[in-house]
Amino acid sequence: MTPDRRRRIEGIAVLIGFAACIPAANWLIGNVGTTCVPDGPCLIPVAPGISAPSGVLVVGLALVLRDLVQRRLGRYWALAAIGIGAILSVVFAPPSLILASTAAFLLSEMTDLAVYTPLQKRGLVLAVVASSVVGLVIDSMVFLFLAFGSLQFLLPQIIGKAWMVILSIPVISWLRQRDERIGMPVCT
Repeated sequence: MTPDRRRRIEGIAVLIGFAACIPAANWLIGNVGTTCVPDGPCLIPVAPGISAPSGVLVVGLALVLRDLVQRRLGRYWALAAIGIGAILSVVFAPPSLILASTAAFLLSEMTDLAVYTPLQKRGLVLAVVASSVVGLVIDSMVFLFLAFGSLQFLLPQIIGKAWMVILSIPVISWLRQRDERIGMPVCT
């Protein structure tokens, strides 16, 4: 298989994974957790004594996957993925969370794109981590404020999403090394 064909196949797989994160996060927040707050989110522990809305892990993963969509398919596909994600947010979010989910998704992913794009030339791991951190803070603030009128879960949200970014670092590092070894072309 040529490196170009492999890049496209991997890009499509990452795009599908990215798109799946949106309905998964919206479903998790209302259905899975160690506790569910009345008229609020279901919570999971993200650190000792700290719980966050359960969709945080999947949202953290989405930020990393969006960067990989751009790396494999290019900036225009990344923008298309953001549009698809926004549509999926509207379709799969519970009615009470549609505005919050869609606005948080659009703002965080566009910010992620703006940070990732110039940094990717300096290094893939740096670009993914920096863009994801900026994106997860914006996503957390916008979502919590619009969904619940409170930033009560801001730190737990940031911690939960950061876990996924941290866990992705070895995979991103391996991917960068493998891409260089096999001569995989990188889209920008």
